[in-house]
Amino acid sequence: MMIKRLSRKQVIVPMSNDNKMKFMEDSSAHIININRVFKNIKSKVMVNFIQSNQASIIIATNKIATPLDLQTIE
Repeated sequence: MMIKRLSRKQVIVPMSNDNKMKFMEDSSAHIININRVFKNIKSKVMVNFIQSNQASIIIATNKIATPLDLQTIE
């Protein structure tokens, strides 16, 4: 799910508490890897930060990520 507000662009990823805790432990490494992927596909989207809430993690980006920006390359 993607949300655009006046000052926020977010990708919300629902996940279990166990997976969320494991993901957040290495969130800085995940930010680096996600930004590297965006750079490799020549996207102008970059991840600013990742935060967690009760049911999901929220990945905040510098601009709106389109579904094409979020597809993986095989």
